[in-house]
Amino acid sequence: MKTSIERVCSLFIFMLELSPHMSNVNVEVKKNSNENSLSLIRRFQKRVQESGVLPRVRSLRYSDRPLSVLKTKRAKLKKLNNLAKYELAKRMGKVIERKKGRR
Repeated sequence: MKTSIERVCSLFIFMLELSPHMSNVNVEVKKNSNENSLSLIRRFQKRVQESGVLPRVRSLRYSDRPLSVLKTKRAKLKKLNNLAKYELAKRMGKVIERKKGRR
Protein backbone atom coordinates (compact mmCIF):
# COMPACT_ATOMS: atom_id res chain seq x y z
CA MET A 1 0.00 0.00 0.00
CA LYS A 2 1.32 3.45 -0.93
CA THR A 3 1.66 6.22 1.58
CA SER A 4 0.18 9.63 0.91
CA ILE A 5 3.57 11.11 0.00
CA GLU A 6 4.23 8.33 -2.50
CA ARG A 7 0.82 8.86 -4.08
CA VAL A 8 1.48 12.57 -4.44
CA CYS A 9 5.02 12.02 -5.67
CA SER A 10 4.14 9.22 -8.06
CA LEU A 11 3.50 11.71 -10.83
CA PHE A 12 4.66 15.30 -10.77
CA ILE A 13 3.37 17.58 -13.48
CA PHE A 14 4.56 21.12 -13.48
CA MET A 15 2.84 23.51 -15.85
CA LEU A 16 3.65 27.18 -16.04
CA GLU A 17 1.40 29.49 -17.95
CA LEU A 18 3.44 32.41 -19.10
CA SER A 19 2.23 35.52 -20.77
CA PRO A 20 0.09 35.00 -23.91
CA HIS A 21 2.96 35.49 -26.34
CA MET A 22 4.89 32.61 -24.75
CA SER A 23 3.94 28.97 -24.94
CA ASN A 24 3.09 26.73 -22.00
CA VAL A 25 5.93 24.66 -20.65
CA ASN A 26 5.28 21.19 -19.28
CA VAL A 27 7.80 19.42 -17.10
CA GLU A 28 6.78 15.89 -16.29
CA VAL A 29 8.55 13.44 -13.99
CA LYS A 30 7.32 9.91 -13.30
CA LYS A 31 8.32 7.99 -10.21
CA ASN A 32 10.44 4.91 -10.81
CA SER A 33 9.68 1.74 -8.88
CA ASN A 34 12.75 1.89 -6.62
CA GLU A 35 12.98 5.69 -6.25
CA ASN A 36 12.26 7.60 -3.06
CA SER A 37 10.31 10.84 -2.96
CA LEU A 38 13.34 13.06 -2.29
CA SER A 39 15.16 11.93 -5.40
CA LEU A 40 11.95 12.38 -7.38
CA ILE A 41 11.64 15.97 -6.20
CA ARG A 42 15.35 16.56 -6.91
CA ARG A 43 14.93 15.20 -10.44
CA PHE A 44 11.87 17.37 -10.93
CA GLN A 45 13.71 20.52 -9.82
CA LYS A 46 16.56 19.71 -12.17
CA ARG A 47 14.15 19.34 -15.10
CA VAL A 48 12.54 22.68 -14.29
CA GLN A 49 15.96 24.35 -14.21
CA GLU A 50 16.97 22.74 -17.49
CA SER A 51 13.80 23.90 -19.20
CA GLY A 52 14.84 27.53 -18.66
CA VAL A 53 11.41 28.64 -17.51
CA LEU A 54 12.39 30.26 -14.23
CA PRO A 55 14.82 32.85 -15.65
CA ARG A 56 12.20 33.89 -18.22
CA VAL A 57 9.51 34.24 -15.57
CA ARG A 58 11.84 36.17 -13.28
CA SER A 59 12.83 38.52 -16.09
CA LEU A 60 9.16 39.20 -16.86
CA ARG A 61 8.19 39.64 -13.22
CA TYR A 62 8.89 43.36 -12.88
CA SER A 63 8.80 44.42 -16.50
CA ASP A 64 6.13 46.97 -17.33
CA ARG A 65 4.50 47.54 -20.64
CA PRO A 66 5.22 50.91 -22.21
CA LEU A 67 2.33 53.33 -21.72
CA SER A 68 0.15 54.04 -24.69
CA VAL A 69 0.55 57.30 -26.57
CA LEU A 70 -2.87 58.49 -25.41
CA LYS A 71 -2.05 57.90 -21.74
CA THR A 72 1.26 59.74 -21.95
CA LYS A 73 -0.38 62.62 -23.80
CA ARG A 74 -3.14 62.88 -21.17
CA ALA A 75 -0.59 62.79 -18.35
CA LYS A 76 1.45 65.59 -19.96
CA LEU A 77 -1.66 67.72 -20.55
CA LYS A 78 -2.76 67.20 -16.94
CA LYS A 79 0.68 68.20 -15.67
CA LEU A 80 0.72 71.33 -17.84
CA ASN A 81 -2.81 72.26 -16.72
CA ASN A 82 -1.89 71.86 -13.05
CA LEU A 83 1.26 73.91 -13.57
CA ALA A 84 -0.75 76.71 -15.22
CA LYS A 85 -3.25 76.67 -12.32
CA TYR A 86 -0.39 76.86 -9.82
CA GLU A 87 1.27 79.76 -11.63
CA LEU A 88 -2.05 81.64 -11.74
CA ALA A 89 -2.64 81.08 -8.02
CA LYS A 90 0.93 82.15 -7.29
CA ARG A 91 0.47 85.40 -9.23
CA MET A 92 -2.80 86.05 -7.38
CA GLY A 93 -1.05 85.54 -4.03
CA LYS A 94 -3.15 82.53 -3.02
CA VAL A 95 -0.23 80.12 -2.74
CA ILE A 96 1.77 79.94 0.45
CA GLU A 97 5.38 79.28 -0.41
CA ARG A 98 6.92 76.40 1.46
CA LYS A 99 10.35 76.64 2.98
CA LYS A 100 12.87 74.67 1.00
CA GLY A 101 15.05 72.44 3.06
CA ARG A 102 14.68 69.48 5.30
CA ARG A 103 11.23 68.11 5.87
